[in-house]
Amino acid sequence: MTDVTNGKYDAFLNALADGEGYYLTCENEHGLLPPRRACPHCGDRDLAVRDLPESGEIVTHTTVFVPTPQFEDDAPYVTAVADFGGVRLTGIMRDINQNDVEIGDCVTATVESNETADERTIVFRPTE
Repeated sequence: MTDVTNGKYDAFLNALADGEGYYLTCENEHGLLPPRRACPHCGDRDLAVRDLPESGEIVTHTTVFVPTPQFEDDAPYVTAVADFGGVRLTGIMRDINQNDVEIGDCVTATVESNETADERTIVFRPTE
């Protein structure tokens, strides 16, 4: 694996898309997403790579009806924050009716393009 502490968010997205998600952690176990050179909580610069768990749990979500121009063709959509053990990810829910998304739902994370700008974004899907 390449050096992931040097600000390479694209490397993080590539790994997540390939099913090899990871996150960074400091000596105080603060979970961080790249790009990071230091922990914003404690200032630690000795960051280690940890495997992202295969599934996480939704801790909050909202349905977006009036999106930014970047997601105009995607609306309405559900944005959710999911806890993956040591770190939380924000992503767009797919493969579920927006009214069926609930706090506590288990999800997996991957990377896909949005409909509007064909830009990569983190996507959650409910686990079976």
